[in-house]
Amino acid sequence: MQFGIFTVGDVTRDPTTGRTPTEAERIDAMVTIAQHAEDVGLDVFATGEHHNPPFVPSSPTTMLGYIAARTERLILSTSTTLITTNDPVKIAEDFAMLQHLAKGRVDVMLGRGNTAPVYPWFGKDIRQAIPLTVENYHLLRELWDHDVVTWEGRSRTPLQQFTATPRPLDGVAPFVWHGSIRSPQIAELAAIHGDGFFANNIFWPKEHFQQLVGLYRERYEHHGQGSADQAIVGLGGQVFMRRNSQDAVNEFRPYFDHAPVYGGGPSLEEFTEATPLTVGSPQEVIDSTLSFRETFGDYQRQLFLMDHAGLPLKTVLEQLDLLGGEVIPVLRREMDGMRPAHVPGGPRHAARVAARESAGGTTPSALIAEDTVTGRAPAAERA
Repeated sequence: MQFGIFTVGDVTRDPTTGRTPTEAERIDAMVTIAQHAEDVGLDVFATGEHHNPPFVPSSPTTMLGYIAARTERLILSTSTTLITTNDPVKIAEDFAMLQHLAKGRVDVMLGRGNTAPVYPWFGKDIRQAIPLTVENYHLLRELWDHDVVTWEGRSRTPLQQFTATPRPLDGVAPFVWHGSIRSPQIAELAAIHGDGFFANNIFWPKEHFQQLVGLYRERYEHHGQGSADQAIVGLGGQVFMRRNSQDAVNEFRPYFDHAPVYGGGPSLEEFTEATPLTVGSPQEVIDSTLSFRETFGDYQRQLFLMDHAGLPLKTVLEQLDLLGGEVIPVLRREMDGMRPAHVPGGPRHAARVAARESAGGTTPSALIAEDTVTGRAPAAERA
């Protein structure tokens, strides 16, 4: 089981002091948080991609490359990379470069984002979001899995005998997670390719995400990737802790009430009842997170959002101390102890390289299967 944190990189006013950090301070804080995550024993640090205020992480690979140089074992990921508005050629090359710099400690989470205006900012049509996602991802896979690519699609100019550089480290591309909060087509896309499916279930009731994860597991098995319970699932979560539950509630309430994503909506109590947000003691966080397994089955990666809503850096680091020191050791022991032997753990580069070598370095079966999302064969097969 892999545990980590993800950041949206918001620059938000602290409602208790009235102070808003500068962009430089917020970026520096994110780097400090990532380093501290490794120090307290977490496995993963992930950053979102945003191109509008009040968010600062517009260039995730730049930030992750910088963090890679200051960490030794932390898996670095995005949450998410915009597959609809980024050129697949640039994604392929940026993440392969990051792979080399980080010695394989790299994943990528692909998604469409939640900011509609980003489409025209990058010359795309939001009405084509799903077709863009599918076509761009198929091209990305071609670029990673084949040294020379000839490709033609609907959304960009053709490629003729093109080689993306550098090539993926050890011949194995970064592990791909597909992030979605509402689209069954994305669950299907992840299942076709045997990729991971990340359900960022932080805002909606669990029943909604049960359906999405259930669909992904069903289609994972349908496409011959393994049994449904072997599908690679990641989940989001939000926590705020103090040793005394009421202290946690009292301290976090002004941040909740004034945060851009919360303010004016349900109360803190209503939100914690309906979503995975847990505000309380470390034991309450343990109990809440263990219940995710009951809802979604055995899964591979749990990421927590902890540095948002204007919380000061000092407070976030204290949260990480509690998470790494008291919560994660229990969760790791309990979840790994309950995991059946045939259900895999979280993806790691070295293990994937070994699996590829044991399989003789063959092309992944998903790349030669028919694409059931679009009804078109992959580009390598059509060429």
